[in-house]
Amino acid sequence: MSFHTTLDTYLILALFLLMMGIYGMIRHKTFIGMLISTELVLNGAGLNFMAFNKFLAPDPAVGQIFTLFIMGIAAAEAAIAISFILAVYRKFSTGDPRDVTDLKG
Repeated sequence: MSFHTTLDTYLILALFLLMMGIYGMIRHKTFIGMLISTELVLNGAGLNFMAFNKFLAPDPAVGQIFTLFIMGIAAAEAAIAISFILAVYRKFSTGDPRDVTDLKG
C-alpha cells in the first residue's frame, strides 16, 4: 500500500491546526494557553506556505522564506507575550485574564 500525499492533505492538516488554535484561544483560561494556541495558528500558516511551495511554486525558496519569516514572527511574539504575562502576573498575582480588571477603561 502506497501513501500518496497531495496538496489537499497538507491543506486539511493546516486547517486542523488553524481550527485547534482558534478553539484554544477561545477556550483557554490562562495567558499561556492562549499563547500556545496562537503558535498553533502560526504553524498552520507556515504549513500552508510550505505545501504551496512544494506543489505549485516554480522557485522552491519562496515558500521557505515566508515560512522562516513566520517562524521569526512567532519567536518574537512569544518573547513579547511572555514578558507581558510575567508583568501581569507580578502586578496581579494571577494568570487568569478574567482577574485582570484594572486594565479596563
